[in-house]
Amino acid sequence: MITEVDFHFDPMCPFAYQTSVWIRDVRTRLGITVNWRFFSLEEINRVEGKKHPWERDWSYGWSLMRIGALLRRMEMSLLDRWYAAIGYQLHALGGKPHDPEVARRLLSEIGCEATILDAALADPSTHDEIRAEHQRVVDAGGFGVPTLFMNGQCLFGPVLVDPPTGEDALKLWNVVTGMAGLPHVYELQRPKSSADAQLIAQTLRPYLDGRDWVSINRGEVVDIDRLAGG
Repeated sequence: MITEVDFHFDPMCPFAYQTSVWIRDVRTRLGITVNWRFFSLEEINRVEGKKHPWERDWSYGWSLMRIGALLRRMEMSLLDRWYAAIGYQLHALGGKPHDPEVARRLLSEIGCEATILDAALADPSTHDEIRAEHQRVVDAGGFGVPTLFMNGQCLFGPVLVDPPTGEDALKLWNVVTGMAGLPHVYELQRPKSSADAQLIAQTLRPYLDGRDWVSINRGEVVDIDRLAGG
């Protein structure tokens, strides 16, 4: 029986956010432990010759994860609240948590000092934490998020745009944990119809409105810009 999961995320990823909504529902119903871990789409999709995210003064998802790393040192529940706040701001409201001033406000809203942002950016070891957890996924053959580790098994997904709740959330949990128990089942994928594409585009509209970057869809599940007509 699986009672603990490591959930790797990049706060900029709309698919990871949708999956986090589902895993939170499962946690409420089953009492599982969710350990929030990091992964960088900025780094995995970096173009040769461009700076690594840790070489920039402020780097969208990477910097938000550095704040999260410092919060996690105090308590995992603080990172839990941080990811929920910044994820909702970008992926539900179309806001800009990657703007430092918005990030400061969101820290205050979850009951933390806004100065944590400065402390996280002044501490080079926050880079190290993100790099180590990013590399864990890469070493396991991973390429994106959401990535879950369960009982030593690494799974990419589930990829959702309408996170199930209640009994349906538990039904999906049983599918995912069942796959984790079969280490040589590598892939199960549902083809996307035109109606599916429209649903995905509609769901991701806040993210597309809030982002300040161009998505690089290397290895991603769908081309979100194409689906949304962006």
